[in-house]
Amino acid sequence: MAEIKREGMFEKGIENPYGKFFEGKSYLYDFGSPSCGACDVSFEPGCINHWHTHLASEGGGQLLICLSGRGWYQEWGQPARELHAGDVVNIPANVKHWHGAAKDSWFEHISVVIPGKDASTQWQEPVSAEEYGKLK
Repeated sequence: MAEIKREGMFEKGIENPYGKFFEGKSYLYDFGSPSCGACDVSFEPGCINHWHTHLASEGGGQLLICLSGRGWYQEWGQPARELHAGDVVNIPANVKHWHGAAKDSWFEHISVVIPGKDASTQWQEPVSAEEYGKLK
């Protein structure tokens, strides 16, 4: 099978230091200002993160700005949403969700962590292989 080419907008960056919360490999490209709370994330084909929640007592949440490839986003108890370049996902604080690449495509998005009071990320269980396997 031919290798699937990454066509990212930014450099691929470093291997994701949060990799233990992902199935597959992902990469982070830091924009150079850790205080801004934004970075570019590239997911290899089939790479997804675990269920997680961006906790906050006020404000908070996450914003995804999709740049290239094809991916998925899903909130707990809801159907998965297919993502493409130009899609924007506004994830409110305290909503359990996951996101990542389709099986046959690299996927790149900018992740913006929205500042909030008592903000933190709570990583949870992996997405089941059966659930992910049902997606096209």
